[in-house]
Amino acid sequence: MGDVISVVVTGAGAPGIAGTIYSLNNNPDDMKFRIISTDVKSDPVGRYLASEFYTIPPPEDKEYIRCIKGIATKENARVIIPQTTREIVLLSQHLEEFREIDVSVMVSDYSSLKRANDKYLIIKECEKAEVPYPEYFLIDNENDFLSALDNLGYPDKKVIVKPRFSSGLRGLRIISNETLSMKEFLEEKPTGLNIDLDSILKIFRNGPFPEILVTEYLPGDEYSVDVFRNANGTVAIPRNRKDIRSGISFDTEIELRDDIIKYSVKLGESLDLKYCFGFQFKMDENNVPRILESNPRIQGTMVASTYAGFNMIYYSVKEALGNSVEISDIEICDNTHIKRYWGAIAIKDANYSGKI
Repeated sequence: MGDVISVVVTGAGAPGIAGTIYSLNNNPDDMKFRIISTDVKSDPVGRYLASEFYTIPPPEDKEYIRCIKGIATKENARVIIPQTTREIVLLSQHLEEFREIDVSVMVSDYSSLKRANDKYLIIKECEKAEVPYPEYFLIDNENDFLSALDNLGYPDKKVIVKPRFSSGLRGLRIISNETLSMKEFLEEKPTGLNIDLDSILKIFRNGPFPEILVTEYLPGDEYSVDVFRNANGTVAIPRNRKDIRSGISFDTEIELRDDIIKYSVKLGESLDLKYCFGFQFKMDENNVPRILESNPRIQGTMVASTYAGFNMIYYSVKEALGNSVEISDIEICDNTHIKRYWGAIAIKDANYSGKI
């Protein structure tokens, strides 16, 4: 594997861009990559971490696919590595077009992504695969919304609402009847997730009522699971999200819980996802992990699994290049810890100058 392989990495402004590039450049086979990054914004941090950079239209633009194909052709790229939720379904619908120009796209098939990106269908998939999930209601009007709250024990219990289709924390709210104590007001940073019933009803009455998933509130620890799946099997690496800020793991620790591993393997197989992807679980009051959502792409802190001993970002690229990855005799270093901090890069005369 002595040749330098050109790859296109989208989402150059995504939180995980540095981790993705690190995983590519620090792989166990010493494969050399030339990284071309792209983003809808013209000056993301990933612009300065790659060999080349292109500004591209958003996936909703009819020119998006043509633009990505043009970049891949111009740069002789072998693999497209998408990092954003908005792109993956569209790219999965054009896989044959990319094959015609000898480019692999590191995404699962369209039918798998359609289910994995749908917060309602992912729960239905859990029902089928016997993976624990929270009590839920799918609603699209105010009467059903209020009925769902009542069935879930509100106002005595907190309730979660989130759009059926969204990514990250977009649209997620915790409906609570609790009031802040003086200690909480003075000492805790606001998360922006908590909302009272009157406030969310005002939002819903301000336009067409959206399709909303209403679920029970899960009070325990939250886990992200980095998953790799190919024809040889599945590797699932859970990590406890000890500190979450704006949806990003700032403190995460590998915790090889057998139950979460089992459920992640079952769900990955049921959805027929491939390459690397992720699930999120949260513990209920009995410490049972219940599904939150699926991330059928590279996760923002997936580099944690690279440090723990299994570089699934690189192995996914290797698979996309047509090289089968053996997953026997894998040793994962439990309790591997990743802590984010507020680093930065310096730019002089539009060129990368250093980092802190």
